[in-house]
Amino acid sequence: MNLNEMLRLIAGVVVLGAVVLGATVHPYWNYVAAFVAVNLIQSAFTGWCPMMALLRKLGVQG
Repeated sequence: MNLNEMLRLIAGVVVLGAVVLGATVHPYWNYVAAFVAVNLIQSAFTGWCPMMALLRKLGVQG
C-alpha cells in the first residue's frame, strides 16, 4: 500500500468512526469528522498534510 492509499484509508476510517460515534454516543464526535475534512481541504490548497508527514516518518513508501 503506498502513501496516498494509506492516507485515504486512515481518513476514511476516522471519518466513518466519528460519524458512527456521533450518531450513537454523542454529537460532538462529528467535530472529529469536520476536522479531518478541513485538514483535507487545506492540504489540497497548500500541498502539505500532517498525516502524510507522519506516515513518511513511519517509513511508508510513496
